[in-house]
Amino acid sequence: MKIPPAQRAVTLGRYILENRSTVRAAARQFGISKSTVHKDVSERLKKEDPELYARVKDVLEVNKQERHIRGGLATREKYREIAKHKRGY
Repeated sequence: MKIPPAQRAVTLGRYILENRSTVRAAARQFGISKSTVHKDVSERLKKEDPELYARVKDVLEVNKQERHIRGGLATREKYREIAKHKRGY
């Protein structure tokens, strides 16, 4: 059974807030696209539950500010794995 978009937006908002989750992680958890998650929490949630929207927006803003750090860590790990395979580990 398909969940109505407004209800899905509230569910996504609660998940992001409780888990301090990124849009990408929420999309993976619910099996939907990042675009859908973003639209739900930035447009639909604002109309459905303004208080929850404000709190989720704060979490997503922190994630946005930290994404360059996560990207750098992922790149560092990628090259560590490449180096490990070259050494034969």
